[in-house]
Amino acid sequence: MSGNNGRWLCAAVLAVTAAMAGTSGAQADSTPQGKELVILGDSFTANGWDPLSQDTKKCQHGDTAWPAQLQAQLGLQGDDQVWNQSCPGASIDTGNGYILKVQASNADKAGAFGPKTKLVTLQFGLNDVWGDSSKSPWDSMQNCFYDPAGGCGPDAVADGRMADPKNVTGPEYAARIAKIVAYVRYYAPNARIVIVGYPELFSPGQDAICFDIAGVEIGQPRGRTVVDYLDRFDLAQREAAALLHIEYLDSRSLTRGHGLCTPDQWVNGVFDPKVNVAGLPFHPAPQGDAVIANALHERYVR
Repeated sequence: MSGNNGRWLCAAVLAVTAAMAGTSGAQADSTPQGKELVILGDSFTANGWDPLSQDTKKCQHGDTAWPAQLQAQLGLQGDDQVWNQSCPGASIDTGNGYILKVQASNADKAGAFGPKTKLVTLQFGLNDVWGDSSKSPWDSMQNCFYDPAGGCGPDAVADGRMADPKNVTGPEYAARIAKIVAYVRYYAPNARIVIVGYPELFSPGQDAICFDIAGVEIGQPRGRTVVDYLDRFDLAQREAAALLHIEYLDSRSLTRGHGLCTPDQWVNGVFDPKVNVAGLPFHPAPQGDAVIANALHERYVR
């Protein structure tokens, strides 16, 4: 995370120095008070989709995504009280899109961080490259979904068709978000900072996976590596939160038993009329997002 890091760190040092030396009344009055809720994340946060649009830079926010449901529960209106910078395709620091640093910088420019900020959420990782692989876990997972012949058992890693899930670790996850967490912690000192985990798509440890296309279940008997990715992210995010002394919302436990191809499914298939025909594939249906919104509300901002 080079480049603008120096500017961010210098700004933090200058802010600390100014605070120790004292500031004028005019300077104090100009300090942003912050927005109550600041949301940073990828498509599992934004959960919006326009299947007719090819604009990958357009940050679609779903009307039933958990940020929208949480905002409604809190009775917060508009950008004056909420800043939602989440974007499909976003990552921690991979690529040149809406990475975490860009999202946090945009939030800062909007005056989102301040003493009135109550909650800052981060939901990232599946779109990042881990270790020496050239593929993100999400790319690898989608390849498995649509490759019934090849599958994604342990041989997929050995063959180079999928990145190794073991590359996803808590210490690396913590290291990659640490500077942003420190920045947010300084400028929003009263906020709870929460890593929001990914919901359950498949039960931990299972070998076979399946999903729906237009209401028809498609099975993949060799899907263990996809499940291993999700197991590793659950562990890595949990460990990273502990290392950085912030919170972790275990979305996977909250949605247990409601993954793809379950009797009471809380995850969208592909144009699946049984759940949510217009929903973003492999992302939470409204019921799944409601559980996450409720948990954030009850635990952190009620």
